[in-house]
Amino acid sequence: MISSLPLPLLLLVFAAAILVVVLASVKATQLADIIADRTRMGEALTGGLILGGATSLAGIVVSVNAAASGDASFAFSNAVGGIAAQTLFLALADLLHKRANLEHAAAEPANLFQAVMLIILLSLPISAMAGPNLSYFGVHPVSVLMFLAYVAGTRLSSTISEEPMWRPVKTPETREDTPEDDKEAGRSARGPAIKFAVLVALMGCGGWVISQVGGTFITRFALSSSLVGSLITAVVTSLPELVTTLVAVRRGALQLAVGGIIGGNTFDTLFLVASDIAYRDGSIFHAVALHDLYWLATGLMMTAVLLGGLILRQRAGPARIGIESVLIMAIYTTALVVEVTA
Repeated sequence: MISSLPLPLLLLVFAAAILVVVLASVKATQLADIIADRTRMGEALTGGLILGGATSLAGIVVSVNAAASGDASFAFSNAVGGIAAQTLFLALADLLHKRANLEHAAAEPANLFQAVMLIILLSLPISAMAGPNLSYFGVHPVSVLMFLAYVAGTRLSSTISEEPMWRPVKTPETREDTPEDDKEAGRSARGPAIKFAVLVALMGCGGWVISQVGGTFITRFALSSSLVGSLITAVVTSLPELVTTLVAVRRGALQLAVGGIIGGNTFDTLFLVASDIAYRDGSIFHAVALHDLYWLATGLMMTAVLLGGLILRQRAGPARIGIESVLIMAIYTTALVVEVTA
């Protein structure tokens, strides 16, 4: 039904879906902060696992729907393009935190480990694409390995958060992850969790509509699947991460902001696993073109730079942001220019 809409109505439906996803993500951020305090999970872990996964739901719906319809390039580019866009959003959030470089103030061992985990998970699809064309029941073995690596990494992240073997050096600009209200720790998280689940469902519905509109753009205007996936649906479905990151920074929940982006990106690698399962014509890693690897490499490079910034912990660089934020914005801008002009 969506594919037959005239262009003005199509754009209106697209805008409405975006609005639903963004508004739901704003409220979800507030609830995630409350859940972090009440469960004592901590902002970094809550941001990486709960908030990161929830705000990524719209994107995974887009990729799975595209893969099920047989458009491997659309599914793949939406996943890896979203990772690059969300890393850029963290650099933009650094501009909002005026006191010091965001990566300096939000020092947290769990975020460092999740960044390492993300680099590992992004390297596995490259290995699959460069290796032999294998698939069992239509699924590449690397997809299974990625899922197992994600589960194992998540468990280790929880251990690092609860029992860290080292801690970052404290400075006047370091923001510690402590409950804003000591009374929160004794209250039930059930109510906020139920509301959070409802918001997640809304974001999933919005993601389905966005996927339908994106597919219509490809067929109606003869656009490249890679272009639509990496620069339209990937950015649009990543807007919740931008909003939640900015809201978290304004609330002073800096670990939640950084953890939400890194954890969300880590969760986004599972888009490729789900897409490989949904794609029924063999391995999705061998159905995509070499051009689709472009944004995967871009996201990998941006993540490595971010990890370097988290380790360096520069207090203030150009415009009072870290040099890693400057480099991340430069890498994404260069990649965007090359994509559009190529």
